Amino acid sequence: MRYGRVCVASRLNGSSASRRRRSNLYLLGEQDRIVGVFGYAVRPPQVRREKPRVSAFTSADIPKVLALAPDLVLAFSDLQAGIVADLARAGVAVHLFNQRDVAGILAMIRTVAAHVDAGDRTETLARGYEERLATVAGQSHGRPRPRVYVEEWDEPLISGIGWVSELVRIAGGDDVFPELARQAAAKDRIVTQEAVLATRPEVVLASWCGKKVVPSRIA
Repeated sequence: MRYGRVCVASRLNGSSASRRRRSNLYLLGEQDRIVGVFGYAVRPPQVRREKPRVSAFTSADIPKVLALAPDLVLAFSDLQAGIVADLARAGVAVHLFNQRDVAGILAMIRTVAAHVDAGDRTETLARGYEERLATVAGQSHGRPRPRVYVEEWDEPLISGIGWVSELVRIAGGDDVFPELARQAAAKDRIVTQEAVLATRPEVVLASWCGKKVVPSRIA
C-alpha cells in the first residue's frame, strides 16, 4: 500500500533512528509526504523550518498528530508503545520499528521506502549504504584495532547499543563492552566508571541520546 501523508513520531536512538527515517525520505525525494516530525529533528537542516513537531521521546501531542490527518505514523521502540496504542485507538495506521543492528537499519530503510512506493530509488539508497560500509571495512583491514568505549549517556553511564558497536567494528575498532551491546534496553547497558577504566579504552566516542555532549564531563 502506498501512503500519502506520513508523520514521523520516532524516538531518538543514538545517532538517531528517527532522523534516519526523515533524512531517508528526503533522500528518496519523498519529503512532501512528511506532515509532522519528532521534536528533536535536525536533519536535514530545513526539516525544522518545514515540518511541525509533534512528539518527544515518550510522549506525543495526539490531537496535533490527528489534526495533520496522516495516512501512516512511523514510530520506534517499546518506549513509544503508549503513543502507538493511542494512535491505533484513534484509527491511525502505525508502523513501529525496533531495529537494533545494522541489518535492521537497512531493512527499516527498505520498509519505509516500500510504504511510499519509492521504487528503484530504494535499492539505490540501501545498496549505497551497504557499499560504503564494505569500503570502510576494507580500508581498516590489517590495521591496528583500537579499544573503543562508546558512551550513549552520562548519568548513569550507558554503553553503546548493538548497531553502534557494529559500526565501530566495521570502522576498525573493538567495542570494550561487546557483550552489553547485544542488550536492547539501555538499562541493561549501564556501566560504572571503574568498569570503563578497567577496559583501558584508547578511544572514547560520546553521543548522548538527546542532549549535547560535554567533553569536560567525560573522565
